Amino acid sequence: MTGVSGLQLRNIRKAFKGLQVLDGVDLDVAPREFIAFLGPSGSGKSTLLRIIAGLETSDDGEVVLDERRIDTLPPGERGVAMVFQHYALYPHMSVRENMAFGLKNAKVPREQIDSLILDAARVLEIEPLLDRKPGQLSGGQRQRVAIGRAIVKRPKLFLLDEPLSNLDAALRLRTRVELAQLRQRVDAGVIMVTHDQAEAMTLADRIVVFNDRRIQQVAPPMEIYARPANRFVAQFVGSPSMTIIPAVLQDGGPNATVTLGDSVAVATEVPRDSLPAGESVELGLRPEGVRVCRDGEGTTGATIELVERLGERSLVYARLSDGSSVTAEDEGTTTVKFGDRVGLRIDGSAAHLFGPDGTGYHRPAAA
Repeated sequence: MTGVSGLQLRNIRKAFKGLQVLDGVDLDVAPREFIAFLGPSGSGKSTLLRIIAGLETSDDGEVVLDERRIDTLPPGERGVAMVFQHYALYPHMSVRENMAFGLKNAKVPREQIDSLILDAARVLEIEPLLDRKPGQLSGGQRQRVAIGRAIVKRPKLFLLDEPLSNLDAALRLRTRVELAQLRQRVDAGVIMVTHDQAEAMTLADRIVVFNDRRIQQVAPPMEIYARPANRFVAQFVGSPSMTIIPAVLQDGGPNATVTLGDSVAVATEVPRDSLPAGESVELGLRPEGVRVCRDGEGTTGATIELVERLGERSLVYARLSDGSSVTAEDEGTTTVKFGDRVGLRIDGSAAHLFGPDGTGYHRPAAA
């Protein structure tokens, strides 16, 4: 690891009472990079965060931060600071005392503590709150104090465990903006665990998608969305999730053409030679790749089961004649309704294919 800065995780394994939670996790995080751990409950993302922090021990593997192995060190000596989901502020202490508590335990000189607290308070814009108690603060203010308590430690890495989950929707949005601004003002990396894909897509430089004890994909947000590594990532990231339809690969041509269950052919831009041998594949379609059309036009026909009106656009949930469900887009002013028979225009150039093992195949990336 000599000469390598940032965080490196190597072959991290963890089991609880014989149940494997993490199974050979490897990850590199660059200095000052903002990483989001995203995945369903029980996928191992919070456990991995706690292993980095020193709140859990791994059964195997190494955690290295700026060329120093830290998984053998106590939490206070690792150079990381964790912000918990439930703030964990001392209610009888003022904001200033809460932020100073860890520094006092570390025997930091009083003058330095005061300077560190004021610097952090300015960054977080909580200077007027320093003499208040947590009970006098809003949820968003308490979250900023919890982050401030981490900032004063001047860590090399911040670990955020679902930091916005306790806030209401409006406050969550404002605090998300504050987090985005904050990461530009602190000289440290950030790893955030979240179940909210909008948070991950908005804040992260890269997203790490977890499922089934392993990392499924590591990539920038739009690459995760546009080029999912497998069927799980395709359906987990994106709201609503990607439509997946069984299909049969046809012979001929440099790009794959598939036939759906209603005998409709869809010409994709996925190179045929990138696909595994065999005819059985699945076609993946984002809602923006399927449009409702009128007057008998379209690639195929479908019956509408639900119209979700979102203002600038409408999402139309429909069923093909073979029983396959598909999600399409229409104008915000659409007049279609439950039970209508409509045409759907499928944009084959935006389609994805998935092999029998779930691996994703996509059109060539733009140069």
